[in-house]
Amino acid sequence: MDGFAFQSAVYLLCLATSAACALLLARSYSRTKARLLLWSSLCFVFLALNNLIVVIDILILPTQIDLSIWRLVPSLVAVGVLLYGFIWEAE
Repeated sequence: MDGFAFQSAVYLLCLATSAACALLLARSYSRTKARLLLWSSLCFVFLALNNLIVVIDILILPTQIDLSIWRLVPSLVAVGVLLYGFIWEAE
């Protein structure tokens, strides 16, 4: 397996894993209504968006455009949402 195929597999598996986590957490939230599951689900939605932008930036458009700044925004929002959820639920 060459380097690009391995790199592609890793990025696509990260995208699939974060999307699956978001889906499973959202499904669990819909059953239990535990608000921490909601915040965790939203965090993983933004992490999946981040991984999607990584796939687009590195695998689909490697030389045409640089999306490195746009990759950081969903990560920051994901951490912010989870931090807000932790603080909100601690009160």
